This record gives sequence, C-alpha cells and structure tokens, in this order.
Amino acid sequence: MLLIGILAGAMSCDVERRKSDAELGLNPQQAAGRRVFDAECARCHEPYSTRGKKGPGLKGMFQRKYLPLSGLPANDDRVSDIIRLGRNEMPGYSQKLDAQQLQDLLAYLHTL
Repeated sequence: MLLIGILAGAMSCDVERRKSDAELGLNPQQAAGRRVFDAECARCHEPYSTRGKKGPGLKGMFQRKYLPLSGLPANDDRVSDIIRLGRNEMPGYSQKLDAQQLQDLLAYLHTL
C-alpha cells in the first residue's frame, strides 16, 4: 500500500517537460542550433539559467554587454572564437563543428 501511495504521489507531481522547438518559437536554423547545443554544450552549460554547471549559464548572454567570466564583448565574433578555439577550461570545437553548425548554434544562443 505504501508503494502505491508513493507511486500515485510521484505521478501527480508537476514534472516540467522540455518545450518543443515550436513552443519556443524557434525557426529551422535556431532549432538546428538547439540540437548542436544539446549534443555538444548542454553537459557544461545551462541554456535557460544564468547559473552554470561546469561552464557559465547562458541565459540572456547576447543581451549583456559583456560575456560572463571572460568579460569579452558579447557579440557573434567573440562567441564564435570561444566556441572554435576554446577558453580556460572549455575545449575548442573547431574540429567538431562545421561552419553551418556554428552559425546554427549562434542563432540558437541568440534566443536564450
């Protein structure tokens, strides 16, 4: 009986589900960038929070004048350089991401 009560309580909990690309209003390029983010970035960065995991949270990064931690200008050129070349503990992704994937990722990051 206790197990049934625990299971019933767990089933009634409001578990936040992941929003779809359409619910977020992402265009095809931004949706492709979200997939790149999920595959390559999500284990170290939170997309919808300023709190970090291993790296900084990225919510609103392009609404800021400067990037968190580095203090570099928050623009496509600087962010591209960091993604391609790495910075501090972050590895570079120039060997993993092609030019289109990088552009898609930037498009997605602008939505955060």
